[in-house]
Amino acid sequence: MFACDRCSGGGTDDYNNVANAKPICDTSFGKYDICELAGDARAQGGPGATVTLVSPRAPPKEWQIKPYSRKYLDGLKAVTVRSVPNPGDAPQCTTQLNIPAMVIELGGLTGNYWHDFTDVLVPLFIGARRFNGEVQLLVVNLLPFWVDRYKRIFGQISRHDIVDFENDDGAVRCYPHVVVGYGSRKEFTIDPSLDETGGDYTMLDFTRFLRHAYSLPRDRPIKLGDVRPPGGRRRRPRMIILERTNSRKILNLPEVVAAAEAAGFKVTVAGRPKASYDEFTREMNSFDVMVGVHGAGLTNCVYLPTGAVFLQIVPYGRLEEIARTDFGDPARDMGLRYIEYSVAAEESSLMGVFGKEHPMIKDPAAIHLSGWGNVAEWYLGKQDVRINVERFRPSLLRALEHLQ
Repeated sequence: MFACDRCSGGGTDDYNNVANAKPICDTSFGKYDICELAGDARAQGGPGATVTLVSPRAPPKEWQIKPYSRKYLDGLKAVTVRSVPNPGDAPQCTTQLNIPAMVIELGGLTGNYWHDFTDVLVPLFIGARRFNGEVQLLVVNLLPFWVDRYKRIFGQISRHDIVDFENDDGAVRCYPHVVVGYGSRKEFTIDPSLDETGGDYTMLDFTRFLRHAYSLPRDRPIKLGDVRPPGGRRRRPRMIILERTNSRKILNLPEVVAAAEAAGFKVTVAGRPKASYDEFTREMNSFDVMVGVHGAGLTNCVYLPTGAVFLQIVPYGRLEEIARTDFGDPARDMGLRYIEYSVAAEESSLMGVFGKEHPMIKDPAAIHLSGWGNVAEWYLGKQDVRINVERFRPSLLRALEHLQ
């Protein structure tokens, strides 16, 4: 970046160059807002951050935009987006870059592993991938430790320094194009028919992007029909079972492991990763099958090779729709072979708590109608599972079939 001696006009005025151009800000969608400022766009940081478009064709207008993918959450910070007709009505540039910028927020639910991807990393890919690294991120509520965890992803998104926009006092950064806000229409996936990616990107592109960012070696899982190595036994497909330590634990995990090994898998059980995140992504990429009870840890499916098997164990309580929205549909969009195993009432620890005649067991639909609180507290928060391995075995065999 450089000091600008001629900053009264920051760039070419592209506003409304075509008839019926869309408005600068689209606030019509209930989940998130997006603003596109093309031309002379000026970003002024600090506690009252503003982004201003200077254009004689733009009627004076102002929006308060929360640049996060779930604008309805409490505690988010707003950025003022303005359009003005005259350069004198806008702050004067102190620095200028001939690349686009994106204004985003890292607040909200950032820190929950599934939300890290669903609310930040996937929407960021949707909004920024079209710039091929030539974009600067202006971040509200910058979380340096969090960005450091995903530094390889951020390094692929942008080749430029991240700006702590809230604390960027005194600077007026001018760009030819600024995007304020980001989001995705569906959870944990990309729908190119709805999400404006600028390149028809899909979730397959996102997982390829991750493999490139982390230098992951495997694009495909083992194929059981491959020729047996000379003088050796055919390799067994590698399965990882994700172990939970709070709610939704598999109470008879050793039995499940034994059943999977008897079916022909080489099984690894993993809890919270102890290695660095980079090392953990490489470990995840080495598996052909991932198994786990519904929860944030299943987000690790993004590092599986395309065509690998993802077996989600859905706790009791009519949670199948939630499970498919959060993981099943995204897994298919990633090119994974998705299998769903729904826990029966007899396999749930809630049976011992309530008995088979209680509505919690007998009528889960009524529990859902009573409000999310009971669903979250009991079906998600206070339930463990004891898998009937005989009932589970067909799911293991299906996983093998998918690797043929």
